Amino acid sequence: MAAVTMNIEKARFNMIEQQIRPWNVLDPSVLSLLSVVKREDFVPAAHKDLAFADIEIPIGAKGNASQTMLAPKIEARMLQELAIRNTDKVLEIGTGTGYMAALLAAKAEYVYSVEIDPGLAEIARNNLQQAGVANVSVEIGDGVQGRSSDAPYDVIVLSGSLPVLPERLLNQLKIGGRLAAVVGEAPVMQLQVITRTSEDAFSTNPIFETVVAPLTNAAQSNKFVF
Repeated sequence: MAAVTMNIEKARFNMIEQQIRPWNVLDPSVLSLLSVVKREDFVPAAHKDLAFADIEIPIGAKGNASQTMLAPKIEARMLQELAIRNTDKVLEIGTGTGYMAALLAAKAEYVYSVEIDPGLAEIARNNLQQAGVANVSVEIGDGVQGRSSDAPYDVIVLSGSLPVLPERLLNQLKIGGRLAAVVGEAPVMQLQVITRTSEDAFSTNPIFETVVAPLTNAAQSNKFVF
């Protein structure tokens, strides 16, 4: 048992040092958090051996093969670039198995997470409860257009890609609020952090190019910002 634990910790160490640091994730609080929140506890049993691999891990149930956990370096870079404070109210779109919600919750005051797949929402709730994370609510719904009931938010995180960002989603940010999303269509996508600078102005910071699975219903948004 001790050897298994040691191997897991070695794999976690290698993930942080060989995948995440080289992608300019250097914030000590983020690196520390990645050591503490047990990623393997949020990975489906069939893919436990991939928990620390530099890939997206399939998590979709009932034939939805497009649903995945983001690669560790993308999760970590999002977390760093958002600079979340312990007073921040966060909206996450695409709970998946709950891992990103757990990371966000460790830094934020509260996380509202929306998951379109009821089976995944239940898995996420169980995973978060097992991990002792209390400041996250997981609800079932289509979050592509946002979640108006507790808007505006300090931070919005999209755990999948969108071809373009819906205006309604951007308008749920507080002034000074930040949104992290992978925007574009394969093979050209970009992780962006967008800050609301005033009531009607936003600034976009391109972080890096990547390709990730799209959010369910992502292409069906009907109001776009170009």
